[in-house]
Amino acid sequence: MSSDPTQLDEALLARRVGEQVKSLRKKSGLSTRALAAAAGISQPFLSQVERGVSTPSMITTYRLAEALGVLPGALLPPADEQAVTVVRAHEGERLPVAARPDAAVGRTLLMRPDSALEIIEYDIRPGEYIEEWFELDGELGLFVVTGGIRVELEGGGVHDLGPRDFISHPASMRHRWMLTGDEPAHVILSLAHPSRG
Repeated sequence: MSSDPTQLDEALLARRVGEQVKSLRKKSGLSTRALAAAAGISQPFLSQVERGVSTPSMITTYRLAEALGVLPGALLPPADEQAVTVVRAHEGERLPVAARPDAAVGRTLLMRPDSALEIIEYDIRPGEYIEEWFELDGELGLFVVTGGIRVELEGGGVHDLGPRDFISHPASMRHRWMLTGDEPAHVILSLAHPSRG
């Protein structure tokens, strides 16, 4: 019987993320009940994350990081300490937009505890869920490689972007994306967090 290396990698990632969350929670002196409440998730789900049974979605990762007072990259397994990082086409941690089966899944190109800059790639197909509202710290940039994306900003209008279009805005401005048309879209998200501490 052959094993699927992708499933093995995802299982290993889930365990490592769980270990990071549990370690940071204990360092913060928070109970699972307190952290779950601060992050807006259920205590049973947090328990599943810490045990490596479930992997948090992108929005949950950001909420947990905010509740723990760390950058989201701190919840991912530490990378090798190197000045130069190369991420090959088949590499990068998978990060779903939301905790639902039809959510679009991103690929982290840069998300480390020691970096205030995050870069995530998305290949979004028709029918995949991406309409989650986000409100984050820092400055956000979105570059559309192919396809079309509609960016809706509370208080900032609606912007339709096509191939090679770029938009930036304060990440604290509540925002969400939608596909335009019936074609998939390939986009690169960059997020610069303000320095903390």
